[in-house]
Amino acid sequence: MKQIAIVSGKGGTGKTSIVASLAALARGRAVYADCDVDAPDLHLILQPAVMERREFYGIKRAFIDSEKCTQCGSCQDACRFAAITDFQVDLALCEGCGVCKLVCPAEAVEMRESLAGYAYLSDTRFGPLVHAELFPGEEASGKLVAMVREMARDLAASRKLDLILIDGSPGIGCPVIASLTGVDLALVVTEPTLSGEHDLERILDVAVHFGIDTAVCINKYDLNPEASRRIEALCQERAIMVAGRLPFHPSVVKAIVSGKAVVEIGGPVGQAISEMWSVLEKQL
Repeated sequence: MKQIAIVSGKGGTGKTSIVASLAALARGRAVYADCDVDAPDLHLILQPAVMERREFYGIKRAFIDSEKCTQCGSCQDACRFAAITDFQVDLALCEGCGVCKLVCPAEAVEMRESLAGYAYLSDTRFGPLVHAELFPGEEASGKLVAMVREMARDLAASRKLDLILIDGSPGIGCPVIASLTGVDLALVVTEPTLSGEHDLERILDVAVHFGIDTAVCINKYDLNPEASRRIEALCQERAIMVAGRLPFHPSVVKAIVSGKAVVEIGGPVGQAISEMWSVLEKQL
């Protein structure tokens, strides 16, 4: 079983649109995993029919037993997040550090798991999708990404599929690391802008740190040829393959508005993605 993670050093590079097109091209042989759990949007294009929902529990939060509480005030004084008022815990403010439990002389504070989101197993027109939603303000997004990936592996094994396509989070934080670790190939989507170049270097450094084979896709490369040449020079210097160069074209907007993958609409961008998919298959 092979795993490809499609990531980007910054948001807005077109990563999810590309993943949707790769899903269309890999139809029938892959499981798709949307690991951008803080802001998932792959489902907007794949339009899944949910088959199963699983609860996700993130960090533990404090609960005060009113029968045991002596209202000494130790927990309120010790809480650095002002999460305890009138000897009740505001779960939206609680960071789960456990200091209140540590200082409570009456042992009235208990740390309990709280529901932080859901993970879903779904069917789409391109095949099975595993996706999730993390409730606003919740922590442990990396833990939820790990849950999504485990579900995707189990689903691929049960259906005897040999490929997992992962739509990763933007940036270089915990959910990105959880999306990248252990994959066979990382496709980094970038764009020819100063911020695109800067954040490309950061995500490439993360991939190198974890020893992950990497390829790069330059989206809208023709809008700034000079910046695209700098990106290609950077990739050549680091011995990283540029797997795709996607032009700017209105067909992408047409696909997004109609809720379809770009390759379903056709045009020069769809053709370029199809050619990139052939390159990625050979790389695997």
